[in-house]
Amino acid sequence: MYRVTLIPGDGIGPEVAEAMKQCIEKTGVKIQWDEQPAGEHAIAQYGTPLPERVLESIRKNKVAIKGPIVTPIGKGFRSVNVQLRQALDLFACVRPAKYYEGTKSIVKDIDLVIVRENTEDLYAGVEFDLGTPQTQELIKMINRLQPKQVREDSAITIKPISAFASERIIRYAFEYALKNNRKKVTAVHKANIMKFTDGLFLKTAQKIAEEYRGRINFEDVIVDNMCMQLVQRASFFDVLVLPNLYGDIVSDLCAGLIGGLGIAPGANIGDEIALFEPVHGSAPKYTGKNKVNPTATILSGVLMLRHIKENKAADRLESAVREVIKEGKFVTYDLKVNRDDPSAVGTREMADAICRKLG
Repeated sequence: MYRVTLIPGDGIGPEVAEAMKQCIEKTGVKIQWDEQPAGEHAIAQYGTPLPERVLESIRKNKVAIKGPIVTPIGKGFRSVNVQLRQALDLFACVRPAKYYEGTKSIVKDIDLVIVRENTEDLYAGVEFDLGTPQTQELIKMINRLQPKQVREDSAITIKPISAFASERIIRYAFEYALKNNRKKVTAVHKANIMKFTDGLFLKTAQKIAEEYRGRINFEDVIVDNMCMQLVQRASFFDVLVLPNLYGDIVSDLCAGLIGGLGIAPGANIGDEIALFEPVHGSAPKYTGKNKVNPTATILSGVLMLRHIKENKAADRLESAVREVIKEGKFVTYDLKVNRDDPSAVGTREMADAICRKLG
């Protein structure tokens, strides 16, 4: 019996989380779900979108899976997703991008894994708002220290890239490649412009790559060129390792290549703790409508099963998902050729179809 923290999330989160739960249980793997509230709906009861009890549960259980949680744009509380990753030191965000027959994939030969640094870069949250005394003091200091002058009417975000975090994520990417029979690691950066921050990331990657010479191939690609190449020849890539912001953007690009966020799973990995989640957001306009695609959350469950060494169950569940998508009968509207196809089924019905494939 495994004990796993379950965070249903906001919006469509509870629906896709329930679908995932149903499919995991159908594999026969015994899990005791420790359900915990987080997100917008937790504020009224706990006064915070991330109650301490959630972190305590995850630290105790070591494994967690969550539905999407709303992140207000430009105001409101800070991203719960980012808080979870930083509070639990979940330094590696792992997002596979794989073609499944029956999806609206732009490319048919994509099977790569994005390894994104999760704790620093522009997402570290070191920000200074327009017009505050702290911002004005920082601007004056910056303008004293170097010739490139910052305007006084600026808001500022700091981009920390450390040797420690760079080495940790890059080494994780190489070890992941070894353990999963991958052949190449590609470091993605913008070191031609950001010579000190991205330059540090690139130099670290080049140094670590020497340790794996002869076992794992290595290359580096500038991030804008990477985006173009992914569209043109995604099959050329295997494992991508990126700083935080680029990893977020490129993972969504890859989700678009494989047919959308609805089939894009994710994992956040630390030294002792792992948290699994779909890449997509909470889609509040669809809340309670039994309409959205549960595949990303179910495939996140597949990643979780592999993490706890239930590999046979993981393979069976992924195979069931693959068969249902390929048949195209019991799938949600976004997986139909025509999004207005009246034969499209709901979240629950698609989960039921996957469970029937499991026997």
